[in-house]
This record gives sequence, structure tokens and C-alpha cells, in this order.
Amino acid sequence: MDNTEKVIKIIHILQKATETFQAPAADVIAREYDRDPFLILISCLLSLRAKDTASLPVSKNLFKVAHTPQQMVALSREELEKIIYSIGFYRQKTKQLQEVSQELLERFDGKVPHTEDELLSIKGIGRKTANLVLGVAFGIPALCVDIHVHRISNRLGLVKTKTPEETEKALRKILPKKYWIEFNKLLVMWGQNICVPVSPRCSECAIFPLCKQVGVTKSR
Repeated sequence: MDNTEKVIKIIHILQKATETFQAPAADVIAREYDRDPFLILISCLLSLRAKDTASLPVSKNLFKVAHTPQQMVALSREELEKIIYSIGFYRQKTKQLQEVSQELLERFDGKVPHTEDELLSIKGIGRKTANLVLGVAFGIPALCVDIHVHRISNRLGLVKTKTPEETEKALRKILPKKYWIEFNKLLVMWGQNICVPVSPRCSECAIFPLCKQVGVTKSR
């Protein structure tokens, strides 16, 4: 079995194994807010260096007050900091949310662009965020590699890489494009619940027979 066959088999197994799992924050926002690109973008920025359990409620509270770029920049820095205070790096994220919103107003008439180059041209938006927005908000095939995708892809032996950027390039070679959007969702759910960073739950893992356990020294 080559790596393309292996990754497709893994996807099919995880599609069933994650049916009862909580969806990632970006997918919850997309479902509850009609795939609004701006709200998905903001929720992605809030989720950086934070767990979904922390970022999702903060995102929803923020959207009660501001759900457009105009409303986001109209908030005072103190008001925005107070709303997102419970999340990590709230001061930096306040600055980032308002700067991104301002740039959307000045350069894109307040609309979130739907090309990778345009998204990456906005200060504060990196590859992970850009690809997640393209996939979740616009349905454009994009391979979002976060810490879960990077970690699990290496553990499985699908890739042998040191950075998420390298993982993205390697996965592009073996993962059929039609699975690009879904792959992130599946591995995020698996990484949050089963294939956790320290002492993964290998005894409960549906894809354990396909896993090389690269780098795993302790498991449950």
C-alpha cells in the first residue's frame, strides 16, 4: 500500500470514527453563521495559540457585538480587549483583529478575498489561516496544516517533515485534492480527542493498525 492509498483509507476510517465528535471551531462558526467569510476569518485568528474550547465561546460573544469589519474597527481597543480577555494573547489579538479589519475595508471593500495570494497579502494572515478560510468559507480546495495535521501526519509515517509548511508541501503530493478541506477537519478532531500530543490514546485509535507511531514513546 503506497501513501496515497494509505491516506485515503485513513480518511474513510476517520469519517466514521469522528461522527460523534465536536466539530472544529471554524466548522461550527461556518454552520451557525451561514459560512460568513469574515466571521470564519475572525474565529480563525482568535483560535491561534488557543484551544477551541476557549476560542469558540469568545468568538460567539464577540459576534454579538461586532460581525462586520466596520463594527470591529468601531470598537475601542479597551472594549475589544474586554470581550476577548479570557483568551490567550488578548492584547496582540485585539490589535490583529482591528488591523485585519481595517485592511479589509481599505483594500477589499470590506470583503474577505477568496484567493490565497490576496489573503496572504494581509498582514497577520498566515498560510494556516488563509487555507482554512479558503476551504471552510469558500469551499475552495486548500490544505490547512495546523499542529494536529503536522503531528499526526508525521506519527502515521505519511510524511517526514519538521514544519507545518513542509508538511503541507509533502501532503500535496500524496493527498488527492478532493480531500484537502476534509483532511484538516478529521485530523483536528482526532488530535483533540485521541491522537493527543502527549501519551496518545493508541488503545482507542481506529487507525492504529495503519500507524507507524513515529516519535511516540508513551501511549495509553
